[in-house]
Amino acid sequence: MSGSSPFKMRLVHLDLKGAPPKVCYLSEIFPLFRALGANGILIEYEDMFPYEGHLRLLRAKHAYSPSEIKEILHLATLNELEVIPLVQTFGHMEFVLKHEALAHLREVARFPNTLNPHKEESLALVTAMIDQVMELHPGARWFHVGCDEVYYLGEGETSRQWLQQEPNSKAKLCLSHMEAVASHMRARYPTTTPLMWDDMLRDIPEDQLSGSRVPQLVEPVLWDYGADLDLHGKALLVEKYRKSGFSWLWAASAFKGATGVNQSLTPIEHHLRNHLQWLQVAGSVPADTLRGIILTGWQRYDHFSVLCELLPVGIPSLAVCLQALLHGDFAENVKARVENFLGISSLEEMSFRSEGAGSFPGSDILALVTQVSLHLCSSVDALLERDRYVTGWFSPYHRRRKLIHPVMIEHIQPQALSLLARWNALAGELEAALQRIFYPDTVEEWLEENVHPSLQRLQALLQDLGSSADRGTRKRNLMWVSPTDTTLCGMKTRLQVKSPDPA
Repeated sequence: MSGSSPFKMRLVHLDLKGAPPKVCYLSEIFPLFRALGANGILIEYEDMFPYEGHLRLLRAKHAYSPSEIKEILHLATLNELEVIPLVQTFGHMEFVLKHEALAHLREVARFPNTLNPHKEESLALVTAMIDQVMELHPGARWFHVGCDEVYYLGEGETSRQWLQQEPNSKAKLCLSHMEAVASHMRARYPTTTPLMWDDMLRDIPEDQLSGSRVPQLVEPVLWDYGADLDLHGKALLVEKYRKSGFSWLWAASAFKGATGVNQSLTPIEHHLRNHLQWLQVAGSVPADTLRGIILTGWQRYDHFSVLCELLPVGIPSLAVCLQALLHGDFAENVKARVENFLGISSLEEMSFRSEGAGSFPGSDILALVTQVSLHLCSSVDALLERDRYVTGWFSPYHRRRKLIHPVMIEHIQPQALSLLARWNALAGELEAALQRIFYPDTVEEWLEENVHPSLQRLQALLQDLGSSADRGTRKRNLMWVSPTDTTLCGMKTRLQVKSPDPA
């Protein structure tokens, strides 16, 4: 099934730190992953893993149960998808270090993202997490230990003192913790190879890398999600890693979640270009260099950020990217295969209406999210900010003072009621669709971030209309400024206003 792809392993990344899908949805999309060309999944559990004992506080409210983890692994096996678990062990530790009981293990006391590598308890913590995850993944051939974006490393008080001693350096500090984590993996699970994001290794000199044990312990994952990769730079980086002693390398692209922290729709063209560029990189390095590629699908930029594109919304992009990797390009025949897999007539003309957004699992969510993202806010803006009756006769000035010509209520109210009814109906449909796939907190968050603000603006308009109407018809002179002292910008001024003609 590998076709002409230089990547023998093609893993779909499931980022569970936001909008984790129910197991029933995974049972629907795993067959699609396999059909599209994936042969593995990288599961970044974060707080969705059912940690036990002193680690139980790490669990999210709707964390998977041990039996659900086993069901996920069973579903993966049925669909010939190799599972690689991911546990962060250095940076991106917010879901761990946010807890007061573990806050003393932060590198910088104020920030919960990075672990203090000097404390023995820090290593004990992450190895305990690894051990619990491995207990439910006994046959894993690879285990991803994260280690990306270790922000503020070296800025903690202990690190500052340590760095003042020769020949200590931030690179040495970083490598020592990586080596400790990977050594635990290799010693306790000799048939499991640790994977590691490569960004913290990129700027470390070749001789310092080769002088550590890290190249003998891990396989680095080179990640870049841009549409225009530095192909020459990537080739040089691969060469550096090979000379440093790494036997195998991996690549990491992105099919969603990499173009905006609050992105709601996936820009397929960007992600396709990213994968075509990675194909060029693979073609420029020795054939026995890259073991595989991980198609990342980020759901949050970090534990505290908003949700980006939901998994069902990113499925068309995933289909395009996987098929491009599988066939080595994205020619017309490959595009036709993608359209067939998704159940759509044309990628270019995808209307995203509920009846035309495809037949893949979650296609109804894609259709509804597209309607919301493209039209909800703009339609409310059109009424509140560009409608001549609203802007001319029911401006913020009028609304604060509950002033309106009665005839204008008849122009504005029907439009607002119609628009609110239409979007309320669609919001209800979307809520029901989301509830089939996601847990209640995800549904609440997505609607509160993307739907409720616009609906609340309409509701506030209608409420102000009702309050203004209750005051009855007003005489026109209520709208005139009387020729008396008036305060303007904190200054007293005398306004001379000609009295109006009688009505």
